[in-house]
Amino acid sequence: MMDDILVVENLQKTYGKDIIAVDGISFTVKKREIFGFLGPNGAGKSTTIKILTTLLEKSGGKAAINGLDIDADQAKVRRIIGYSSQEVGVDDDLTARENLMLQCSFHHIPKDKAKAKVTELLKTIRLAEAADRRVKTFSGGMRKRLDLASSLVSDPKILFLDEPTTGLDPQSRQDVWDYIVKLNRQGMTIFLTTQYMEEADRLANRLCIVDQGKIVAEGTPAELKAQVGADKITLRFKPDDLAGCEQAKELLSKLKGVEAVGQCGDNLVAINGLEIMAKNGSSLVTQVVRALDEAGIEVEQLNLSAPTLDEVFLKLTGKTLNVVERKEAVGRRGRRRRRD
Repeated sequence: MMDDILVVENLQKTYGKDIIAVDGISFTVKKREIFGFLGPNGAGKSTTIKILTTLLEKSGGKAAINGLDIDADQAKVRRIIGYSSQEVGVDDDLTARENLMLQCSFHHIPKDKAKAKVTELLKTIRLAEAADRRVKTFSGGMRKRLDLASSLVSDPKILFLDEPTTGLDPQSRQDVWDYIVKLNRQGMTIFLTTQYMEEADRLANRLCIVDQGKIVAEGTPAELKAQVGADKITLRFKPDDLAGCEQAKELLSKLKGVEAVGQCGDNLVAINGLEIMAKNGSSLVTQVVRALDEAGIEVEQLNLSAPTLDEVFLKLTGKTLNVVERKEAVGRRGRRRRRD
């Protein structure tokens, strides 16, 4: 369609005879949207983005960016895309300004225009005051913003970001999010891969949830969370009040609007509590509190939460998408080594 800047049909990537990294996926990305690719490590996100940026040969299917085939028109495709990988590709021995000027030279941008562009980019990413410091003195967040700026020197029509905030502290992550939103508001299309639910929820206009090389769901964050179909009310009782918990379970199961009542807890920590699933949890909370009060059952804690993308992932795949941060070794030029 006219509004689609990226069209992917039955894309496949296999290694050898039995390793399937991308398993016949199809989707479209519209102009001027932030499109998210959400999934755990090993889901095929990075493989997909490398194929689309012409860095990896596909095994089957087809894809076109702004009407250009990624195989037949590789050189033209590369001129209209920007790409920032998981590995921060800046030179620690150069200054921020020198890094960006070097990128401009790769794109054959005249020196006078390059100087003006670099000055503008440094202001945009809030590195103007550190422009002439060597990058080896930068924090992880500053280096990532510089890396993102490097992918913008060619004024791309679509920017591919592969897990842009992995390994960053909360403030640096927020800075990168703000930068991505700013670029999008200026009219740039963003293709974002991520393993963070909050990142996908806050940034993406639409997204695909991917697992084991397949797309398991597609839509806006609100549409996907609606598939779970219910809010969650979590109750915690005194650890020794097991009878009260059982009584509450039986009592609350009979309330109108309650879809299910289950026990809290996991294999590591025993929690004396209940989880109530309900279509409109906010309107049900008062009834829950009143029913428990009338029955003389004491509640230590009550929480109401809307469906999350992790619950969508759990419903679709039978496993959670919770990510445990790992500190990764950073080499001399700031490159992290990890494959997806």
